[in-house]
Amino acid sequence: MKDFDYIIIGGGCAGLSLAYELQIHKKLENKTLGIIEPRTEYKKDKTWSFWKVFPHNFEDCVEKNWKNFSINIPSKTNFLECNDYPYQSINSGIFYKKINSALRENKNIKFFKNINEVNVENSFVFNSVPLPIENNDDNLWQHFCGIEIETKSNIFDDTIINLMDFDCDQGESVHFFYTLPYSKNKALVETTWLSKMSNNEKNYDKQLQNYIETNLKIKNYKIVYKELGAIPLFYPSNTNKNKNINIGTAGGMTRLSTGYTFLNIQEHSKYIRENIENISKLENYEISKKYQFLDKIFLRVLRKHPEKMPDIFFKMFKTSPNTVIKFLSNKSNFLEDLTIIFKMPKWIFIKALFK
Repeated sequence: MKDFDYIIIGGGCAGLSLAYELQIHKKLENKTLGIIEPRTEYKKDKTWSFWKVFPHNFEDCVEKNWKNFSINIPSKTNFLECNDYPYQSINSGIFYKKINSALRENKNIKFFKNINEVNVENSFVFNSVPLPIENNDDNLWQHFCGIEIETKSNIFDDTIINLMDFDCDQGESVHFFYTLPYSKNKALVETTWLSKMSNNEKNYDKQLQNYIETNLKIKNYKIVYKELGAIPLFYPSNTNKNKNINIGTAGGMTRLSTGYTFLNIQEHSKYIRENIENISKLENYEISKKYQFLDKIFLRVLRKHPEKMPDIFFKMFKTSPNTVIKFLSNKSNFLEDLTIIFKMPKWIFIKALFK
């Protein structure tokens, strides 16, 4: 077994982001890094989208920027501009290629398929793999299926995304569709649920077909890419131990009320890089306790009153676009938080405080 100064378990978004951050800032010139990743090849398997509220390392992996978005419930649509914080979508295939090309230039970095190939006892370990989740029918998830479609004619307005379309069957949960038009004839269309992930919600293909043909009124299209995912809307049970720091979703970098993770991973990677020389004394990095508290209340309401959530989301986006974007991206100040809170139905949120 080989010894390394650092080991990253999991070569996905979090693991590669951290490795790249250390590489480009020359923190691995005199240190060795082993990355444990079982996949046999890297190819596009995810789409990471977010509002660009601060600069990041992957501008050249952005498939498209948008400065307009909409959210709608039956019979109502709200159109908003996000000139200050454009919405970006990153192609994971380009992301993987960029990082792996850079890492291959450093002979101190090695990839392994199995953790048994390295000696973790003498290394500082960054773990991005959440512990197995116990069966709990009460857990909430953001689960989704997206397909990228191409049409023969120019159908889409590629200057605006539809962030949330609640004009669809809600079941007994929260359900919306999401459309990212990459060009006038290509778009990612996604069905998304915030729920306990019951089996009757997982007929994703039928949901997408019905939405594309009925709501978008597109009859002829070709599916060129498909992705599935499930984001836990609860914190993992991983804990940081001596010589071990959890990163990514395993490290609590997913914002529970939104599922947004990518930019939180980038901030965590920067924090580790800035403190790598004193890594054994590093204080735990986490999403602000303010947002943890607000998300807990929000998810209590979602759990108790799923039928009210489309209207709650719609009202949230009735405030200034900058305010709501900063709130959802962990960058809002106290006054901006109050602006969002005052848009919410007071009584059900007050009751959720005291549950």
